[in-house]
Amino acid sequence: MTSPPAAAPDTHTLGSAEAGAPSAARRGTEFEGTATVVARRTVADGVVSLELAASSGEPLPPWRPGAHIDVVLPTGVTRQYSLCGPVKDTARWRVAVLREPDGRGGSQWIHDHLVEGGELRVRGPRNNFPLRPAARYLFVGGGIGITPLLPMIAEAEAAGAEWSLLYGGRTRASMAFLPELEGYGERVTVRPQDRYGLLDLAGFLGDPDPSALVYCCGPAGLIDAVEAHCADWPTGALNVERFAAVAVRQPAGDEAEQPIEVELRASGTTLTVPPGLSVLKAVEQAGVPVLSSCEEGICGSCETPVLEGEVDHRDSLLTDDERAANDTMLICVSRARGRRLVLDL
Repeated sequence: MTSPPAAAPDTHTLGSAEAGAPSAARRGTEFEGTATVVARRTVADGVVSLELAASSGEPLPPWRPGAHIDVVLPTGVTRQYSLCGPVKDTARWRVAVLREPDGRGGSQWIHDHLVEGGELRVRGPRNNFPLRPAARYLFVGGGIGITPLLPMIAEAEAAGAEWSLLYGGRTRASMAFLPELEGYGERVTVRPQDRYGLLDLAGFLGDPDPSALVYCCGPAGLIDAVEAHCADWPTGALNVERFAAVAVRQPAGDEAEQPIEVELRASGTTLTVPPGLSVLKAVEQAGVPVLSSCEEGICGSCETPVLEGEVDHRDSLLTDDERAANDTMLICVSRARGRRLVLDL
């Protein structure tokens, strides 16, 4: 994969879910507490891996391939990182962090200040990118986007599934976890861009295969290209996870955004949310607590049940089926198609 664009978040921020994945499955059993960095090592140019253990010494909650955790930095920012170690290890979580010089400072703080023995607030795991059963998997990873694919590959291998990986990066030195991956032999194709150019997606993906699922994580350009190549594949065959939100067309003229009324039924509160203010911010200003993190519509932290009203979905997480169901929304970015919403808050 090539690097995320300069405007992208400075971490591996998370995106799309599998078709039909319910909110409850995304959240699972979450942990929130202090974790200690028990190991830190450089795994590629500009990439460090961190192994985290609960500072209390207690086991960490179970997780499945595709899960991520929130890391709350002392600077006050929250970042999301995919879990990329062994799924069965409840003593440690492993994540990898790419230094983003043009990011918002989170990854630079980790690279420059976080050492073994240091502590962080963490919460999760949460899974927006779950691995579903299939007879065959095609994995496409770009750069730091390899991280959520590592436990998927391990699970596919253990299950005896047919699988292959196409892994790209700017240079071979910038590509993390190559020794782990190359242990799988010919199933893994490593293609640094400075030697091979852009990934040969057409050659790797081939024709639509009803027995196969495609999992892709990397920068927007790579994901867009994979989506284009998979346009004729069965619905739900392609599963992607994005670094950054997809641009949403802004309304103009007669479509210009209007104030909306939002009833928080459980709280007995009704709000007027003006244009330019997110539903999330309005809810927070009303003193109603709600979990949130990325505020870009990609991490899923603020996903909220919708009781009434039609949602104008502007997130980069929910599937088409989930949006059509109209029973949940990411209140950090999405609004109403009409003038009123009723939320289960």
